[in-house]
Amino acid sequence: MPFPFQLPTTGALSFADFFNSNTHPSLPLAATTCRGVLRDVLKRHKRLPPSSQAANLPTVLSALNEYIPYLSVLDAGLSGKSIGSEEVDVVLVKELQVDWRATLTATLPGRDPPRVKLQSLEAEILFVLSTLAYVYSLLARAQLHSLQSSATLPTPEQRTGAISSAMRSFLDAHSIHAYLVQRSGQWTSPAAVGDISAPVLNALAELSLAEATLIAVSKDDPYPAVVAEDRNKQSKDWMFKAPDIPKVRAHLFARLCLAAAEHAARGQATLGGASKVDEALARYLDDLKRTARGKACRFFGIDAELSAKTGEGIAWLRGARKELGFLGATGDDEKKAKSFTAKLKKDRAEKREDKKIEKGVDWGTDAGRLEEGRVVEMLEKKWVRMNDTVGMDTIPPFEPLLATMPSGREYHTPKPFKLPCLDEAIVTRMRAPPDPSDSAFAGDEDDSGVDDDNDTNNNDDPIGAFPGTRSDYAGSSNYF
Repeated sequence: MPFPFQLPTTGALSFADFFNSNTHPSLPLAATTCRGVLRDVLKRHKRLPPSSQAANLPTVLSALNEYIPYLSVLDAGLSGKSIGSEEVDVVLVKELQVDWRATLTATLPGRDPPRVKLQSLEAEILFVLSTLAYVYSLLARAQLHSLQSSATLPTPEQRTGAISSAMRSFLDAHSIHAYLVQRSGQWTSPAAVGDISAPVLNALAELSLAEATLIAVSKDDPYPAVVAEDRNKQSKDWMFKAPDIPKVRAHLFARLCLAAAEHAARGQATLGGASKVDEALARYLDDLKRTARGKACRFFGIDAELSAKTGEGIAWLRGARKELGFLGATGDDEKKAKSFTAKLKKDRAEKREDKKIEKGVDWGTDAGRLEEGRVVEMLEKKWVRMNDTVGMDTIPPFEPLLATMPSGREYHTPKPFKLPCLDEAIVTRMRAPPDPSDSAFAGDEDDSGVDDDNDTNNNDDPIGAFPGTRSDYAGSSNYF
């Protein structure tokens, strides 16, 4: 985790063709220039190698923060609102037309997400703010990647700092998605594309809050770090002391995990009302729900083990395996789990995930479910060994324990998002008419994809030919 969002790209646009302002004539030109910069930044980001995109996220964030205040002024001018003491009047010349890539819309494997044409400034605002929320989630993902790597283990201070920064990024993403949910509720007609539809925005708001809640537990959860150290080939520690977790905190962590699972479940339910949404998002929400419930069972087991109820703790761990979606812990399922084929398959899955973490690409797409399974497996082996040699405590069935799990407990009180606006002094300067020699910067980057306006292919290239080489076959009616 977190979910690996793909940032959308957009085509060129000149606001001067659609808006006019008698009070601030330079506003459409300035807004077009900032949008052109953002367009170039997004396209360059998309063309970077996946392993290099995380380092480019601050550049994308800066371009978004520069452009969004101009959108706020345009929106205020169309609505007849003022910016401080500045009265802004924006007149709609003709209906605004924009196009964005819908990165959350389902598409065929190997194809770029579809490019959709939208009308109205509201659609532009929703897509731009959604992109800002994606950037915050990806920043959190980049901050957490260092904690997952088995090559170098972070210090406790580095771990706390990375988790705290990621938590703030998740909360920023949640506040933006929640704002968009409220804003999209004012639409009288359904959204033209699923990425900015109310069900998807609701699901993303629940997803970001679930991740922010779950990461609050990770800050004080030492067991994943112990497992990561155990996988570290450079580690020379052959034995470790079990981390001490106070009983009350273990129970609190379990309640927080259940709250995260409830948010993920609500997001999964609301996403069911959306059409043509990428299945990867639905799978991630389901995996996140399973991971959160598995963590809750683990902490209930830790709470029981600290109370000298080792048998009940082992039962909770087996319940965690059940919640995580792995093989059961009794009867034929237990025999299958211990079989050579099952172990080989599990080892291969773990090695593939470790390689993804080392490369920094496509890791954590299971919302940490495999990683939590490793922690549960480590604790279960240890406690079973202790119980067989020292405790001899009876292990009860885990089904009745799962039925007694309490409701979740909220950890965060998210702050509402406020659409940023330009400083009043900057708005005042735009009262001056634009220089006739000045032209708005619409972007230098070429569009990409078969549905772009400047694409020479236009879907009519001969089958098997390189895109854009249609003219080479102009003299032949039978290409092959």
